[in-house]
Formats: sequence, C-alpha cells, structure tokens
Amino acid sequence: MNEFKTCPKSHHRKPCLGLASMRLALLLSALTAWAAAPTPVNAQTAPSAAPKQAKRPSAPSAQPAKAKPQQRKKSATPKKQATRPVRVAAVTGIALASTAQTQAWVQDAAQRLQLDPLWVQNTLAQAQRLPSVERLVLPPSSPTAKNWAAYRARFIEPIRIQAGVRFWQNHRSALERAEREYGVPASVIVGIIGVETLYGQNTGNFRILDALATLAFHFPSAHPRAAARQAFFQSELEQFLLLTSRSGADPLGIRGSYAGAMGLPQFMPSSWAKFAVDFDSDGRIDLFGSPNDAIGSVANYFKAFGWQSGMPTHYSVTLTPGQTNMDSLLAPDILPTFSVASFVGQGAALSGAALQHKGPLALIELLNGPDAPSYVAGTENFYAITRYNWSSYYAMAVIDLAEALAREMQNKP
Repeated sequence: MNEFKTCPKSHHRKPCLGLASMRLALLLSALTAWAAAPTPVNAQTAPSAAPKQAKRPSAPSAQPAKAKPQQRKKSATPKKQATRPVRVAAVTGIALASTAQTQAWVQDAAQRLQLDPLWVQNTLAQAQRLPSVERLVLPPSSPTAKNWAAYRARFIEPIRIQAGVRFWQNHRSALERAEREYGVPASVIVGIIGVETLYGQNTGNFRILDALATLAFHFPSAHPRAAARQAFFQSELEQFLLLTSRSGADPLGIRGSYAGAMGLPQFMPSSWAKFAVDFDSDGRIDLFGSPNDAIGSVANYFKAFGWQSGMPTHYSVTLTPGQTNMDSLLAPDILPTFSVASFVGQGAALSGAALQHKGPLALIELLNGPDAPSYVAGTENFYAITRYNWSSYYAMAVIDLAEALAREMQNKP
C-alpha cells in the first residue's frame, strides 16, 4: 500500500539541500529502466497513516528527488546481474546476522528472480536490523479508543488543504489527464498524496533495505499475524532487490517508511512493479521526483482495484435504534454486500440518489471515542480506496480531504 513510494511515508519530494542531498540525487539519477505490468497487488498494500487495519505508515522527513527506473516491457525477463560493489553507508542499527535462514533465502530468491547470488548476498550483508522498526509494526500495548473526529482533524486542516491546492494548481494538466484516462477524480488523487506524505514533505527516512530486511527476517513474533506478515515482507524485499538490480540504483541509498513504502504515493516495491506508470513520458518511472508519475500511478492503482468512474464513494444513512439490524449490517465490515433493497430492509434509511444506486453497499462505522459513532453507506469506490490502506478511517479521511480541496479549487481561477 504501494507500498525510485524523489526521496522517500506514502503515504512526494523536496528540492536538494546541501552537498549530501546533491550526492544522493546524483546517486539516484542512475535509476533508469523499467516499469511493470498492471496486475493487482495485495493491496498491500503499502502501510500508511491511519488507525491501522492495514497498510502504509508514514515516516518523517523528505528527501531530494531521485531518478527513476526505466520502463521495461511486460514480457521482459530479468538478466543476471554482474557482481558489483555495494556501498557501505553509515546507519544506526544492528548488523543483520548471516544465518542459515538468510543464506537459504538468498540462494532461493536469487535463483527465482534470476539475480546474481553474490550480489544479493553482498547487498543483504550491508543491511541493518532496526529494533525501532520491529517496535513500530507491533499493535500498541494499550490501544486507545478509535476516534474518527480526532483522526479526521489530523488531515483536514489548513496546512494540508493549502498544500493540496498548490499541488493541484501546479499539476492541473496531469490531474485532468489522469481523470480522463483512468476515471479517478483529480480530487481523490490529490487527497491520497496529501494524506500519505503531505505532498512530499513526509516521505520517510528509513533505508528501505534495512526496513524490509528487518521485517523479512526479524518480524516480531508477538504480532497476531506474524507468519503472514513476515512472508509478505520477504516478498517485498525480493521485489525491492529486483527493482534496484534492474535499474542499477543503489539499494542502500533509497529511503522511505518503516514498512518499506516509497515516494510521493508511498508505494511498496510490489506496487511500484505492478502499478507505477511513466505518466510524464520521459522513459522512466520516478515516484520520488516526478509528481506526474505519482499522479498517473495512483490513478492506475485505483483503476486496477475496480474504481468505477462517476460512482460516489458513499451516501448518507440514517439508523433508527431498535429498528436497524446492526449486527447484520456490520457483519461484512467494509466489503460492499447489500443491494439497496436489502440495505433498506435491514432498517438503514437512504434517500435521494442513494435509492437509485445500482451496486452493493456496506455500512461503514466510524467510532468517535466516548461519543456516538458516525455512519455512511460505502460503495465499491469506497472499498477501492481501502485497497490502498485497509482502514475505513483512512478512506474517509482521503474522501473528506478530497472534498475540501475540490471546494477550495472552485474558488480559484
């Protein structure tokens, strides 16, 4: 979710500042070649900011723009890479131990991906185990009550809205083209990038190699889904090595979120491979330094996950205590399941355009701490947004930010 996500949370790029940034920009300008075929990913999807039901976390600090991998044809087969030196970078962490498990993984991954085993081994030898990342992926020991109003306030606020309006104005042409070609409203695309990284201001400062290697080989066993999550991150580490090997990028020089998400849209490596597009037609895909590529890639992602042009994301709903079958309506969670007739038959009152809706609906519940929950009737497009981050709170924040930005843009020339 996502999730080379200018510099790396999602979750966007700043201009280069100083000699170190210049060096990093020059280093990543080697990213040249390849994009991937659009086939659905595990809607990760890369982790992000949200009361998480899934994805793409954001990490602090943006980095300078980086060059992009060149596009490759869908049918292209990766070539074996010549052994090349791996740059040693100063990082705070623990050297990733070379164990029988990691050695077996290196040999297996190198064979399946057709990569030079020595290059994979030497690269992994430079990875650092980051205890902070292990802590960050664990659920909080004392979870706080979910509060939609408080969560919403983090994203629907003046600084983010002003930055979103500037982004929209600066990239109006690309946004309009993405809306025409993919059917995804410009407001939703701008909303995603705003929630993910505040338009490049917060893209993450973890070395992607360290984050993915840590979670691939040291995923905390205390996590309730440890085995499945560790397998996911091993797959993402493979995709990251494949991307950097093919492009010639330095795997030690790319930064992003603690979960491995990169660039303005905070794509995970598998999402980069499957959904990223060269929307500015310069022959390479750059989700770090090309807002146009980020715009087209977000739109392509949603189209791949079933976005339907012209369909609302949700409708208002009225629930009457004692007359609404809440258990039945909430059982499918955010998955649209009910026809309008069956939805209303469970005691959920709809009005206006909602009564003419042709597709399935879901009752979306947003808890408000000690106050009464908020509810909306979510459509298949609401569900499509949750494929970016498996959280109804995240999706509703994107939608509300999109609507706020659209209102502001109506008042602009």
